[in-house]
Amino acid sequence: MLCISYFHQTYLKRILFPPILRILSTPPDSCGNFTLHSSNCLIRLFSTQYVFVNNAKISARAGKISAARQLFDQMTTKDVITWNAIITGYWQNGFLQESKNLFQSMPVKNIVSWNCMIAGCIDNDRIDDAFDYFQAMPERNTATYNAMISGFLKHGRLEEATRIFEPMPRRNVISYTAMLDGFMKKGEVGKARALFDYMSFKNVVSWTVMIAGYVKNERFCEARELFYRMPDYDKNVFVVTAMITGFCKVGMLENARLLFERIQPKDCVSFNAMIAGYAQNGVAEEALRLFSGMIKMDMQPDDATLVSVFTACSALQLLNEGRQSHVLVIRNGFEANVSVCNAVITMYSRCGGILDSELAFRQIHSPNLVSWNTIIAAFAQHGHYEKALSFFSQMGLNGFDPDGITFLSLLSACGHAGKVNESMDLFELMVKVYGIIPSSEHYTCLVDILSRAGQLEKAWQIMQGMPFEADTGVWGSLLAACVINLNVELGELAAKKMSELDPQNSAVYVMLSNLYAAAGMWRDVTRVRLLMKEQGVTKQCAYSWIEIGNKVHYFLGGDMSHPCIDKIHLELKRASVQMKSVDVFLEIAMSWSSFD
Repeated sequence: MLCISYFHQTYLKRILFPPILRILSTPPDSCGNFTLHSSNCLIRLFSTQYVFVNNAKISARAGKISAARQLFDQMTTKDVITWNAIITGYWQNGFLQESKNLFQSMPVKNIVSWNCMIAGCIDNDRIDDAFDYFQAMPERNTATYNAMISGFLKHGRLEEATRIFEPMPRRNVISYTAMLDGFMKKGEVGKARALFDYMSFKNVVSWTVMIAGYVKNERFCEARELFYRMPDYDKNVFVVTAMITGFCKVGMLENARLLFERIQPKDCVSFNAMIAGYAQNGVAEEALRLFSGMIKMDMQPDDATLVSVFTACSALQLLNEGRQSHVLVIRNGFEANVSVCNAVITMYSRCGGILDSELAFRQIHSPNLVSWNTIIAAFAQHGHYEKALSFFSQMGLNGFDPDGITFLSLLSACGHAGKVNESMDLFELMVKVYGIIPSSEHYTCLVDILSRAGQLEKAWQIMQGMPFEADTGVWGSLLAACVINLNVELGELAAKKMSELDPQNSAVYVMLSNLYAAAGMWRDVTRVRLLMKEQGVTKQCAYSWIEIGNKVHYFLGGDMSHPCIDKIHLELKRASVQMKSVDVFLEIAMSWSSFD
């Protein structure tokens, strides 16, 4: 979605204003100079030889605004292009007020002069000032309207953009496409589609914005329908990447991979979409394999690539691959990227390297709220209650207010450490001091803590006082505790509620069966198992994995598909014989010790 948004913005900037303004919008080269090339001929059309030469010099020196201003002041004759050049140079370098001052002193202004000021205000996030210039203009062209519409949409002000768009005397594809993007970003999909269907001409950006918007708004069927309707010659890397993201969101990874393989040449954004798709769908090994292929193609990963890679390493708990990817972070200069650093913290935590997590956190120069939440969650997951609480205190001292995620991690830490009273205190702190409305996850955590401590009645009271209906997470925590505490009556209620919310959840039947078995109610055990069979509910098989020689091996109960299954069984038998031998040896030793 980021690549499509970037493409859309770049496209608008390139064709938003007339060619003269485009000269002034050219980014400087490595020396800080603005390259003009053939654009000089456009200046020549409107300027005398003397003015033309100096205008070109001003435009070339716009990256060094002091030199440009010195030349401007020395010119004895200036035309409107001279003024437009220096005005644009100032706001492009962040001196918007100086641009305003020069604009006020201009002897003659043309429509490009006004458009320059509107563009400068928008570029410097002064949208209301831009609108003041828009209203004051003696005349406007289509580019003026497009600039104002895009400016309002950039700041999320869809209503104002619509008020500019509707009375436009002449609209072009840029006008329509900007509004499509605005509607999609606000989730007004119906309005976007109606406008799209009304358009007499659609370009590649229009199609891309619509398809990407559908994907972002979780409307994949419409995205796919539009993608197949789109002319094949318009299907560029941006729209294909959007569809890859869409296929991945609905778990259709094979379809996504087919589209990915068709992209020629592939860029970093398309790799990111496919790698992220694999990582988010639990196919972490394939994500890492694709990343390895990307590196072999000498393609530089960006921050999005690395975040997805660390997600994959976390899922498989591959510490070695995580460390190697961390080296890439340092080598490619992403140490200042907070999102990447947060992903590094999570990776080390999930892979068991909690000390490495803390070290990675300490190396962040300016940690944000997510950084603090990540390190607190890391220690909470490892059961280090005191450490999690310490970072919570440091977080406040550094000027950050906790949010719901912070307290969820702290409650999790309480659960691991069995801190019942402390969890109640934190819950109260969250609600009464910070004014955070508890979510279902907070109640689930609190009920779980109380239930584990055997305080089922108190847990039940909290559930009854919840401002919303309990979900499967809350009922599941209560049912698990009922199994431990042999509370059949409350356990049956929890199981009933869970099966109503999720009839195909095998955990309900398994836990209820275990509860009956623990209570010696064998007829009910049989009844639950028969009911499970009648409902067509199958128990989800668990699996384990191990990394050997940079390869991940998966093992499923009863699965005989591993190529080394015979060797594995042989080693298991050897281990079993050795353990039995140790047991025999211990029995003999114990028997001899009785004679002493």
